[in-house]
Amino acid sequence: MNSPGLRERKKAATRRALHEAALRLAVERGLDNVTVEAIADSVDLSRRTFSNYFAGKEDAVLYGFEQGLGTLLELVRVRPAEEPTWTALRNAFHDLGPQYGERGPEWLTEIRLIRQHPSLLARQLAAIAHFERDLAQTIAERQADPMRARVMAATFLTGIRLGTQLWLDEPRTRPLTDVVDDVLDEMSAQFR
Repeated sequence: MNSPGLRERKKAATRRALHEAALRLAVERGLDNVTVEAIADSVDLSRRTFSNYFAGKEDAVLYGFEQGLGTLLELVRVRPAEEPTWTALRNAFHDLGPQYGERGPEWLTEIRLIRQHPSLLARQLAAIAHFERDLAQTIAERQADPMRARVMAATFLTGIRLGTQLWLDEPRTRPLTDVVDDVLDEMSAQFR
């Protein structure tokens, strides 16, 4: 795989800077009090340049979440073909951690913002629905039964969502992956 060129790296850095600025300003001022202009200004870019990267402030805030979904999908795709599908899904989820490092304050901030704002929650749900379709298609490529692939994709995502919710609601004395693993263990008997 070729590494990205200078132009692609600069675009990725700009997109990341806009995302981080959107998160920071939303925490400082509240999402409703943040404008696209304020986000662009905070990283010395024009409103027009912002529009080249994101359709609106909600898209900028959700960028990290959507990147995580894309990375997870790619990690599933590169799992060995001989690996059982449910195991491949779980291993891909575990591989996501090192790709993003430990879930730090930025991720928690993003999740809390999403939970507090209906506009972000609606966009998150749309992104998850799109991801679920893509994941089901990827699973179907590993096994012949498309209905089973859709059920497995939905079940897996529900396990991650529920595990994350439990982890956020309890004192975080255990890693997120341990909590998600417990939930997936409860759900997974039919996929082994």
